[in-house]
Amino acid sequence: MTVDANFWEVFPEAKINLLVVKDIDNIVDEADDPKFEAMLKQGNREAKKFLGEETFTQNVVIAEWREAFAKFKTKKGARSSIEALLKRVNQDKDFRPISPLVDIYNTISLTFAVPCGGEDLMMIQGDLHLGKATGGESFFPLGAEKDAPALPEEIIYYDDEGAICRSFNWREAKRTMLQETTKDAVLVIEAINLDQAKRADDAILALQTAVNDYFGVQGEIHEVTVNQPSVVIY
Repeated sequence: MTVDANFWEVFPEAKINLLVVKDIDNIVDEADDPKFEAMLKQGNREAKKFLGEETFTQNVVIAEWREAFAKFKTKKGARSSIEALLKRVNQDKDFRPISPLVDIYNTISLTFAVPCGGEDLMMIQGDLHLGKATGGESFFPLGAEKDAPALPEEIIYYDDEGAICRSFNWREAKRTMLQETTKDAVLVIEAINLDQAKRADDAILALQTAVNDYFGVQGEIHEVTVNQPSVVIY
């Protein structure tokens, strides 16, 4: 994975933590639903400590990511994935199991208040990048009937075929999304300042442990910073 120079110009303190996992079985087993429901409920409870302010947008995590999103071009209404999760917590909404990998990284995201996402490693074409879009990179989100290309200057994950996630990991492309057939995956945790990076470091270790506990696979951790903008994940 390579994080482009134009990204660091906007977010010099950012840190991207990666967990690469291989040879997993991500098939949904409804017998495991109670386990994941309990895991998500615990994450929901942990997330409430980041919501001490009565006004939702005044909570530090929300304010920091809104400020970050104001620094680049976004589609109207685009918000960080952690804001979407914390909004559900703030509204006392429960989380239902989706798939093992997604449930695990959503729990970690809630617990540490950091954005998390994941991609099917085998669906990525060429190198995975994070940087500013030139504009027009092809992007088909789940359920879309037509292309919704990236905007010029939008922060995106992309590969040789187009955008993978838009506005950090606000919206996911169907092409590389985690599915039951996923065997190899890269899980991503984002931080855009030093305080967030401390939580992200704890989060990636917790993610590694949770993945190993469920799948029996010891994932490999990588980190990308301005001083180390590229790592090999294949």
